[in-house]
Amino acid sequence: MKQKTALLVGATGLVGGKCLQLLLESDRYERVTVLVRRPTGLSHRKLNELRVNFDDLENHLSEMTGDDVFCCLGTTIKKAGTQQNFIKVDHDYVLAVARAARAHGAGVFLVISAMGANPASKIFYNRVKGTVEQDLRNVGFDALHIFRPSLLLGQRDESRPGEVIASVVMRAVSPLMGGPLKKYRAISADRVARSMLKGAGMNIPGVHIHESDEMQDN
Repeated sequence: MKQKTALLVGATGLVGGKCLQLLLESDRYERVTVLVRRPTGLSHRKLNELRVNFDDLENHLSEMTGDDVFCCLGTTIKKAGTQQNFIKVDHDYVLAVARAARAHGAGVFLVISAMGANPASKIFYNRVKGTVEQDLRNVGFDALHIFRPSLLLGQRDESRPGEVIASVVMRAVSPLMGGPLKKYRAISADRVARSMLKGAGMNIPGVHIHESDEMQDN
């Protein structure tokens, strides 16, 4: 089987870091290009690391190439500072990368969204996630994979006290959350990353929604 190339955005984040490790280990990909603001600190024969300014993506359009695109971009309202900055990262940057990659021949796009994403939601976070999902459907990829995890578990570089407390609580109650409640269990970043690699290997066209409970088994 002919090896493919991958483009990864958000490689220094929680899920993105796990995804990068899996991509470098995978025999499916011969080259992995990452767009980052800061170095990953990794060295690998397959790794092509490009430092970019996401506010100036126009100067990097020709570098956004890959058969499969893994998008793990995301921020928080607290880190973004304003709702407008949040939209810029979680919507505008994602769409800019998607359109550029598609223009350069990418066929598969895989993106981290969120449980409850809905463009009509009254919750700002879920509304932005739902809107980007909706807009990605119109980019024209052969296959679009949308992953909607619940609370993510894993070691982040930055401190998020609220998430730490929530993670402790969720770890304690998760064993009790079976049946319909399974989708609300906290999920490890590693499982989400593995789900993305699995989705990329499906080779089935169309739009695919991967809910959190489905990813728990990967």
